[in-house]
Amino acid sequence: MSGQRPIRDKVCLVTGATSGIGLETARALANRGATVVVLGRNPERCATTALALSEESHSTVEPLAADLSVQAEVRRAAREFQERFARLDLLVNNAGAAYMKREESADGIEKTWALNHLGYFLLTNLLLDLLERSAPARVVNVASDAHRSVKGIDFDDIQAQKRYGAFRAYGISKLANVLFTRELARRLEGTGVTVNAMHPGLVATNFGAKAPLAAQWVIRWFGLSPEKGARTAVYLAMAPEVQGISGKYFHKEKEVRPAAAALDDAAARRLWEVSEAMTGLAATK
Repeated sequence: MSGQRPIRDKVCLVTGATSGIGLETARALANRGATVVVLGRNPERCATTALALSEESHSTVEPLAADLSVQAEVRRAAREFQERFARLDLLVNNAGAAYMKREESADGIEKTWALNHLGYFLLTNLLLDLLERSAPARVVNVASDAHRSVKGIDFDDIQAQKRYGAFRAYGISKLANVLFTRELARRLEGTGVTVNAMHPGLVATNFGAKAPLAAQWVIRWFGLSPEKGARTAVYLAMAPEVQGISGKYFHKEKEVRPAAAALDDAAARRLWEVSEAMTGLAATK
């Protein structure tokens, strides 16, 4: 990978870091000397992962357990991180899932939306002050080309109560990732904090374990390794050539144009307002 340099003075937080793309991203950062916090839902897996990566890389790797579909857990994780670290140079929002049947989070929110979008939105906003104090800093949002499969966000049925389909819900959440990235980039202009989204490609991880058998077969036989799937995230995290670039969408370490729906500035602004209301951030202003 081009442009890699030691990052021993950097503190990085990677979500969904106990397996797949998140694990390989955390491994790459630790191997370059960064202090890495691996965030996952299972405390034991977080601790085991952190210990293994620390021994492998000889870097500081610490665990942080939280279910990012639960807003109280997101707030606790953000608070604990800020109590433990005085800076944050890199936030990689990667934790996500697809649910074959409609489920609701502990907050009563459709779970795909709660985890894949609101988890990114709330955690990032809670850590923004720290990111800005640590600038130049970066945010990397793991999105997906699945966002191209939907025409837009139905703000009148944002929790998919009238109509639910697993792949549609996932596509909408990934569209939200790109819209969130672009709106956040606009709001962060001049702060020294950049934010970009990326498509990892079809990756053979346990992510699709609950998918139909035919989809699991395709993923197993044609999917990229998690290490290859993480390459663009690592590139956006470390490469000097993307310093200062913000609000863009990348695949295979190159900027690409997202779907037209992801370029809708009005939808991005509306999404931000709706997300503030759904996470309670609007009330804190």
